[in-house]
Order: sequence, then C-alpha cells, then structure tokens
Amino acid sequence: MVSAPVPTIPLRSLDAIRTSTALALGSFDGLHAGHRRVIAQATEGVGGAVPTVASFWPHPREVLFGEVRLRLHLPREKLHLLEPLGIRQLVLLPFDRNFARLSPEAFVDQVLVQQLRASVVAVGADFRFGAGRCGDVALLQQLGQRHGVQVRVAPLLVDGRQRISSSRIRSALEKGQLEEANRLMPHPYRLQGRVVAGRGLGRELGWPTANLQVNGRKFLPREGVYACWVRVAGEGPFSAVMNLGPQPTVDPAAPSAVEVHLLDRTMTLNGLELEVEPVRFLRSQQTFQDLDRLSTRIGKDAQQARQVLLSQVVG
Repeated sequence: MVSAPVPTIPLRSLDAIRTSTALALGSFDGLHAGHRRVIAQATEGVGGAVPTVASFWPHPREVLFGEVRLRLHLPREKLHLLEPLGIRQLVLLPFDRNFARLSPEAFVDQVLVQQLRASVVAVGADFRFGAGRCGDVALLQQLGQRHGVQVRVAPLLVDGRQRISSSRIRSALEKGQLEEANRLMPHPYRLQGRVVAGRGLGRELGWPTANLQVNGRKFLPREGVYACWVRVAGEGPFSAVMNLGPQPTVDPAAPSAVEVHLLDRTMTLNGLELEVEPVRFLRSQQTFQDLDRLSTRIGKDAQQARQVLLSQVVG
C-alpha cells in the first residue's frame, strides 16, 4: 500500500548548494541496491561534509545522441527516497554540449572541486566521465588524490547471474512484471499526474475516470489495465483500476492516456494531483464490438482489482 510521505530534502541548483560536500555521482534512476551502495559511501564517515547526490540533467545521451531517456523517478519524486538514505541535498548538474567537452581534468577541477567543493566522491565501478567518456575510476582516483579529494568506488552488484541495473527494472515494467520491478527498488513504482478534463464517456458508461496528465519524462509500464492504489491530497490509499494506453474501442486514433477509476468511492478530483501505485497487471488492451461489451469488461476488471487489493490488505 502507499505509505505516508516523509519530509523532503531540497533540490538545489549549482549556485545554491550547501558545501563542502560528500558526493554520490550518478543518475541513480530506480535507486536499486547498487545505487544505494554508492550512496552509502557518500554518507558514512564524511565528517562535516554535506552528503549530496549530484546527477546530470538532462541525461547525457539526450544531449549527445538525441535519445529519449524516460525516468523511473523524476527528480522531485526522488527527494523523499534519498532522505532516509542520509542524503541532505540533490543537485542537478546542467548537461549541455559545452559540459560534454570538458576533459576529465577540467571536470574534476572545475565541477567537483571549485563548484561542488567535494571532499569525498563516491561512484560505481563502471563510472565514466570527461569528453568521450574517456575517464574511468582509476583516473578519477588519481585526479582526486591530486586535489585532496577522497574517491570511494562501490563494486557492481549481481543478483544471481545478472547485474542489478535500472535497465532490468525498466524491462520488468515493460512486461507488466511489477513484483520483479518492485523487488529491485526500495519503493514500489509509482506515477503522479494532475487530473484534467476528459470526454466524459466513462461517466456515461457508469465508470467515471480521472484522466491524468503525466510528465512526459516519466517512464510508464506496459500498456494495459492494472489494479492500483491511489493517494490524493494526502488521503488514501484508495483502491482503483487504471487503464494505461490508447482507447481502441472508443477512439483508436486518440493518443495514449492514463485513466483511473476509484472503486466504490465518489470524489471530485478535477485539478488535483494523484499518486498512483500499480499493483498488478490485469490484462492487455482490447478492442470491443460495442460500448456495452466494453462496460461489461470494465466491470470484470473492477471486480478482479478488488480481489487483488483485498488480498494485499488481508495479507
């Protein structure tokens, strides 16, 4: 079930950070066990330095290769996950083509030492930096020693025969395997969105839905129907069923949407921010011959969602 939010640490720009810092460098998308091992290196035995996560934004591959890099956790979603790990601020390093041209030496001198005033830098064993990713952890340690910066390197983690990675989490979500994705993260996968006006067809069918406007940088799971928990305005969690994807029966040409129907509860949600925690993938998208058959199928989805969520509460 959705837990109560905790106080959040600040999201800071470079000109507003608290220094000196003990840095964990990386994107830390998904905050899996390997990420948490790196972060622990930046919080333990660092004296008076401020434990800080520093991440490039946007992702370097977006700038250099035009790739779309959707995030499991957007920066503001990540704040309340970092605080229990001992981090006291999250800093986004603005990445552009000029930044990409920095040599490893310039990156350490200008960014880590002058701007971030790092006394400790923690990275994963596969960390690369500098123009063309030419710098590795050995060079980082060498340059750190030159500047009096302690560099700590966390080994990669393996689960069975596979490396624990953000890619594995995304792959599980793409398949609708929420249990596997959540096993790899410290916190169940969630998405947030503001309720915007829809066509009102769900209400006409007897299944009113809240249509969510979700940040376009958010990684979404497999399209289909889910049992889920919903929290709104600090209340909940409420049981719900979610449809993620297009509407093949109603309007096949319409773009994908995120629609949530609260089970056995009526609330005015327009304009409010909803947090949705998908619990189980129920079925793929289907096209029905008419709206009556669609309504009947939604009823079956709702009943299945009730059973799934009730088993969670009882269990």
